[in-house]
Amino acid sequence: IQFGEGEEAKVCLDIMQRTGAHIELSLAKDQGLSIMVTGKLDSVMKARKEIVARLQTQASATVAIPKEHHRFVIGKNGEKLQELELKTATKIAIPRPDDPSANIRITGTKEGIEKARHEILLISAEQDKRAVERLSLEKAFHPFIAGAHNRLVQELSQETGARISIPPPSLPKDEIVITGEKEAVALALSRIRAIYDDKKRKTTTISVEVKKSQHKYIVGPKGNTLQEILEATGVSVEMPPLDSSSETIILRGEPDKLGPALTQVYAKAKSVMVVEVTAPAWLHRFIIGKKGQNIGRITQQLPRVHIEFTDGEERISLEGPTEEVEQAQAQIQDIIKDLLVRMDYTEVIIDQRFHRHLIGKNGANINRIKEQYKVSVRIPQDSERSGLVRIEGDPKGVQLARRELIEMVQRMENERTKDLIVEQKYHRTIIGQKGEKIKEVRDKFPEVIINFPDPAQKSDIVQLRGPKNEVEKCAKFLQKIIADLIENSFSLSVPIFKQFHKNIIGKGGANIKKIREETNTKIDLPTENSNSEMIVITGKKCNCEAARDRILAIQRELANIKEAEVTIPAKLHNSLIGSKGCLVRSIMEECGGVHIHFPSEGSGSDKVTIRGPAGEVERAKRQLLQLAEEKQVNNFTAELQAKPEYHKFLIGRGGANIRRVRDRTGARIIFPSPDDTEQELITIVGREEAVRLAQKELETLVKNLDDVVEDSMVVEVRHHRHFVCRRGQVLRELAEEYGGVAVSFPRTGAHSQRVTLKGAKDCVEAAKRRIQEIIEDLESQVSIEVAILQRYHRAVMGPKGCRIQHITREHEVQIKFPERDDSAAGQEAPPQENGEVSPDAESAPRKCDVITISGRAEKCELAKTALLALVPITVDVEVSYELHRYIIGQKGSGIRKMMEEYEVNIWVPQPEQQSDVIKVTGQIANVERAKLGLLERVKELQAEQEDRALRSFKATMSVDPRFHPKIIGRKGAVISQIRKDHDVSIQFPDKGDEQQVCDVIVISGYERNVEEARQAIQQLVAELQEMVSQDVHLDPRTHARIIGARGKAIRKLMEEFKVDIRFPQPGSDEPDKVTVTGLPETVDNAIDHLLNLEEEYMLSVTETETMAAYMKPPSREDSSAGPAKGFVVRDAPWNAPGNKAPDMSSAEDFPTFGAGVAPKQTSAWGPKKF
Repeated sequence: IQFGEGEEAKVCLDIMQRTGAHIELSLAKDQGLSIMVTGKLDSVMKARKEIVARLQTQASATVAIPKEHHRFVIGKNGEKLQELELKTATKIAIPRPDDPSANIRITGTKEGIEKARHEILLISAEQDKRAVERLSLEKAFHPFIAGAHNRLVQELSQETGARISIPPPSLPKDEIVITGEKEAVALALSRIRAIYDDKKRKTTTISVEVKKSQHKYIVGPKGNTLQEILEATGVSVEMPPLDSSSETIILRGEPDKLGPALTQVYAKAKSVMVVEVTAPAWLHRFIIGKKGQNIGRITQQLPRVHIEFTDGEERISLEGPTEEVEQAQAQIQDIIKDLLVRMDYTEVIIDQRFHRHLIGKNGANINRIKEQYKVSVRIPQDSERSGLVRIEGDPKGVQLARRELIEMVQRMENERTKDLIVEQKYHRTIIGQKGEKIKEVRDKFPEVIINFPDPAQKSDIVQLRGPKNEVEKCAKFLQKIIADLIENSFSLSVPIFKQFHKNIIGKGGANIKKIREETNTKIDLPTENSNSEMIVITGKKCNCEAARDRILAIQRELANIKEAEVTIPAKLHNSLIGSKGCLVRSIMEECGGVHIHFPSEGSGSDKVTIRGPAGEVERAKRQLLQLAEEKQVNNFTAELQAKPEYHKFLIGRGGANIRRVRDRTGARIIFPSPDDTEQELITIVGREEAVRLAQKELETLVKNLDDVVEDSMVVEVRHHRHFVCRRGQVLRELAEEYGGVAVSFPRTGAHSQRVTLKGAKDCVEAAKRRIQEIIEDLESQVSIEVAILQRYHRAVMGPKGCRIQHITREHEVQIKFPERDDSAAGQEAPPQENGEVSPDAESAPRKCDVITISGRAEKCELAKTALLALVPITVDVEVSYELHRYIIGQKGSGIRKMMEEYEVNIWVPQPEQQSDVIKVTGQIANVERAKLGLLERVKELQAEQEDRALRSFKATMSVDPRFHPKIIGRKGAVISQIRKDHDVSIQFPDKGDEQQVCDVIVISGYERNVEEARQAIQQLVAELQEMVSQDVHLDPRTHARIIGARGKAIRKLMEEFKVDIRFPQPGSDEPDKVTVTGLPETVDNAIDHLLNLEEEYMLSVTETETMAAYMKPPSREDSSAGPAKGFVVRDAPWNAPGNKAPDMSSAEDFPTFGAGVAPKQTSAWGPKKF
């Protein structure tokens, strides 16, 4: 069995994962399962127990021991019970303490149950307060004490009243335990000793060699045969363990009994024979049959026969009772003989590279050959590196399949292979979603095999294989697709300030969707949480440029964005951009994030575009021109290595240090961005002397940084917490800013004020100054309180506290919110209007309302203002009560959309209040926007209401009910058209409603439309009133033909004559009455036509009936009158061998009589039954 097949394999996989043991399954050809478990001892024991529990046939038994002994079986924390279960591979169920039962249930194999039972009885015996005797007797004499089938020991127990525990044969113990009353134990002990002494004296042994394979037949099922020999002869047969290689069997008993016992042992051993049948190895799987069907039939019929097939060998072994083995041998030989006649095989060498093409996609080719020729084709695995293909099955089928395979190979050898170079990025597009596009290409060129490389290979080669002409056509077709793709995959990136991205997207994506559709381009925006400002446009070049212009126009409209063009010679562009764009990036960052756009390479344009806030654009323009000038004069560049942790220190706070170097030397210094691979490389650009000077200064700075010094300073203990709190956030920032300086504060509780700094000398000095500044800030810190009602705290904090975090960062303060007081939540008074605190609340703010701000006095005030600005206000908006449900929308969708759009909370009063006031709560700016939006929505709803009022005009008209079906039309076609043409609603009275007036039709809609619809219906009624109905009697037998298949003929007739024709219902009183309705003239014409049709169809009806009468034998009509007195035709010419039935249509064999025409018979054997 391959691992992973069948339920057993799944169970074993699960056990392997749980226990860590390794399990191997092997399935014999007779469906027997062997399991091998390897690993650590405890893992193997656990796995064995689980395998037995889950796979082996389970038995169960109960053992009764005193209730008070149960706890000793369980052991401390259940350890004893677990050990016992593992050792015996059983499941032991002990009743609960509250259960009166004393029976312990053991489930597992018979052998395991015996072991567990013995162990439990031993535990119980040890705990028994009565006498316990342990008797060590040689294991060989135990069977004599136990007796056949344990009968002797049971009798002994009953007679003496003692409990006797003899270890089972599988347990290597020789200790017999006797428990019970002292007298009973003593009696049992003496009886056992007597038996032992007697047998020890009288018995002798003989050893015999018996083939190992025959041992199991001597043991018998569950050891029954051994017990039978013991019962019959009084001789104990000692078998070597099944896992040992010994073939020696020892018989122990009285000398005169050993002879008969030996005879029985040989009889049992010889009751089984082993036969070998020779069959070609390739036939084995056919002998076994699909899923073991053939061999299964034999093993079911002869269950005691064991059949074994050996892979690669030409022999089959049969083992079992002589008679049954002979039967099985005969059956298998018959199967082999039959198969050799019916089956053949051939082998053909086919190059391995063609194997997968022979198999086809999902095995399509090979499965077709197998089914068509009823053969089995074995293609070797790739790993075998063999070209030998074997075909087995029907001799004729084998040859045909061989010929087809060889033809396929020849065809493949004559095929042409062509490689197309297609950039890998286009592969997915050519293949399409779920392979739809490539399927179209494959359907167009079915003979061409198209192979795309694996995405992991990063290959651009697409391989085409097939007949030469087809491959060429397919290559041209694919190249055209690729050319279109390349044309449509031009891409350009537009930098747009992040804050305007949402305006470019528009409400619900409206703007971006419109631009995409009108310019036929794909536009990708960066995700909200990314720092990228680039919008990528893909499509045809001209379309992409049009989309870019529209996006830039939106940005220009939204902000004071200025655009300037600078003329710089194209040859200088690369040097201005710098290595990986570092130069141009440094200008963009310095000038407040302006966007600088250079024309694409090779365009020859000198125009460089600068976009951004007006002042910054001018600054960037100056810097760019200055840089271009420098580049033209002398373009000199130098590079310098410095550890990344020094960069921040070299730049200084707000770029102060680097600006000083730049101002003194006039050189431009560029630091690597986080994305650069060379993180240590600093680039200096400018005039040669300026660069050299700046390089020297920086090198001195870096050298000083490499000299590590250690210094210390005094910081009061009360300030230590500020530096080390939040997992040392402040210390991390210091290290980042000052070249990785290490600042060590004393441990908590050390009461030391000395702080140690270690790092480069300049960095240590700067860090000391910064720590001093922080301490000054801390000492000048004040705390102010802001009273904001507790119910607004969540709104002030914002989602995940983002608003508070923004204020603390911006104003460098700390904000502490009070503990929530739920008891006060219900009694908040006086109320706060629009975020202003009422005078009463001012005088005595509650503890749960007070927010504390700590920091420098001026910063605290700014933070306080910012906090108060976040307090939500509530505004009342007057909206008529009738409109509330439309504002709320279906399932609250309308109001939810407004709340999300304006970031406010909108409260609509309960319907029973019938109030017109809607409350809007949120930040001032959002509330104002929401108020305007709400009023705008009210205007829309009022306009809709007016329109609804105009649409609700109703008019009624009386029309005779008999005309209603005609006005409605077939499947409502006529009335639907009137409704559609005039945009009205038309209602007819219900058929079953007796209270409604049955002739009144109600029309509703705009007044003018209602009037037009009314006139249309009146005109229709006028036409209907002119119509007449006339009955015509047509023979019912012709109705079906007049109606035609699915009413097709009658519909055509009704359309042709502009009439309505109604046929009677089945079971009608007048089955021949047909009603024709329409204008008088058309009704007459239709009736004439119907009568003509009836006459024509009646001729064929009477003809058919006449034929049926001739063809139906009279005997058939009265079959109930008794048995037919027919005649029997014997020795008719058509019964003679080689003759065929007479041709009844032949005029020569069957001449006609009179004028009647004999009907042509389609069957040579009598009439068809009509």
